[in-house]
Amino acid sequence: MIEIRGLKKFYGSLEVLKGIDLDVPKGEVLSVIGASGSGKSTLLYCINGLEPIQEGSVKVDGTDVHAKGTDINELRQKMGMVFQQWNSFPHLTALENVALAPKIVKKKSRAEARDIATRQLQHVGLGDKLNVYPSALSGGQQQRLAIARALAMEPDYMLFDEATSALDPELVGEVLDAMRLLADEGMTMICVTHEMGFARDVSDRVTFFHEGILEEIGTPAEIFGAPKSEHLQKFLSSIR
Repeated sequence: MIEIRGLKKFYGSLEVLKGIDLDVPKGEVLSVIGASGSGKSTLLYCINGLEPIQEGSVKVDGTDVHAKGTDINELRQKMGMVFQQWNSFPHLTALENVALAPKIVKKKSRAEARDIATRQLQHVGLGDKLNVYPSALSGGQQQRLAIARALAMEPDYMLFDEATSALDPELVGEVLDAMRLLADEGMTMICVTHEMGFARDVSDRVTFFHEGILEEIGTPAEIFGAPKSEHLQKFLSSIR
């Protein structure tokens, strides 16, 4: 479980997260929605230890992410993260990109790492692109490569930071399909997303952020069908 208590995050004098309390049990798919600048992506960075926090705590399976004694690199092996930009190594093939972390971080043999990479690339529908360089892949394929790279570390949790926002509209579906597959397989996922159809159809729960506050959380039916917050009502009406 991911347990967040009283989480506050500042950038200088700007308070970006204003005391977030949130539990994400294993097996849950949680979508995080809200306007740009509401703190959604910052939440993921704090969970993964990419950003320091000023108050509160973030625990992953009982380990305090921000405690001084925490081995953050070891903890991150539990949490795969997919960013808006895929950041592949351009001089490595798809197979080599995905095999790199298992080989270097998990000390797998070259053969083991390549087997893992092959399996995960097949998993996201790129089994025919093993020896292709990223420059020859479409944006959607590159983002699926990024998902395969994260999965190669065999994480317990997947964090998605608007994984489709940099894609042309016609490429969004193939990435969402890969994410749906993971959800169907029981992967614990926190998805910062502007894809309301995905949030509605795939999530167990949806949370709405407004100006650094977790303003509302509930099932997709509750959030989209009967929103309580005035800010959530305005947000949903603006995107329909």
